[in-house]
Amino acid sequence: MMMLKAPIFIYNSFNRGFALGHVGCQVFAFMGSLSGIGAGMTNACIAYDRYTTIANPMDGKLTRTKALAMTICIWLYTCPWAVLPLLEVWGRFAPEGYLTACSFDYLTTTFDNQMFVGVIFTFSYVIPMSLIIYFYSQIVSHVVAHEKALKAQAKKMNVESLRSNQNQQTTSVEIRIAKAAITVCFLFVASWTPYAVLALIGAFGNQALLTPGVTMIPACACKFVACIDPYVYAISHPRYRMELQKRLPWLAIKEATSETQSTTTETTAPAPVST
Repeated sequence: MMMLKAPIFIYNSFNRGFALGHVGCQVFAFMGSLSGIGAGMTNACIAYDRYTTIANPMDGKLTRTKALAMTICIWLYTCPWAVLPLLEVWGRFAPEGYLTACSFDYLTTTFDNQMFVGVIFTFSYVIPMSLIIYFYSQIVSHVVAHEKALKAQAKKMNVESLRSNQNQQTTSVEIRIAKAAITVCFLFVASWTPYAVLALIGAFGNQALLTPGVTMIPACACKFVACIDPYVYAISHPRYRMELQKRLPWLAIKEATSETQSTTTETTAPAPVST
């Protein structure tokens, strides 16, 4: 959805202003709100999935029902923050920067609008980022504690390692997926933090600091990162890389088949009973 905005932005830039009128501005900002806030909550859900998978590999498997429930929750969480300013029930959408893009209005200094900026800042930035930081910090602490426990037990038993090769491969895959997700979330934080600070300055600080150029750089950065996030996560996922290797062998990805086993997606069928 965020990528669909790129042609509109380019068209507006050539026209030196928003060429699609008020309705186009509202649709542009609505799409940005849905995809931007939705990306934040999606990253939070990915962090939760990685945490449950690594911390509870037997019970943390992502089922279709669980994935559907998480998707519905993301949309239910995201939609109000796009619909309210669209209908001007609370807040509103307005042109920003060089008037070639539209977003929620963070420059009007009425109490009602300042309250809206503060609340949407909390729900679209603070809460997703807090969840992301919490779950990934829990992953790190769990992995460190688990490795210490295994090493201590192996030392007591006078063996080099308690892990089987299969367990090592599975754990390695889960850690790789977690690293990919952490990369995506780092991009989210790095790109959306300047825009969040920009909105706070516009609503509560010195607006003289916000020149058109200053406001456009964070806006373009967060939109660009939202577009590339899915590709960064996909090309880092072992199963996706394996599929690319099959379909496009000339890429020379060289992903080992044994390394693509993941507890999040793999189901083990019972062995056939011989008669």
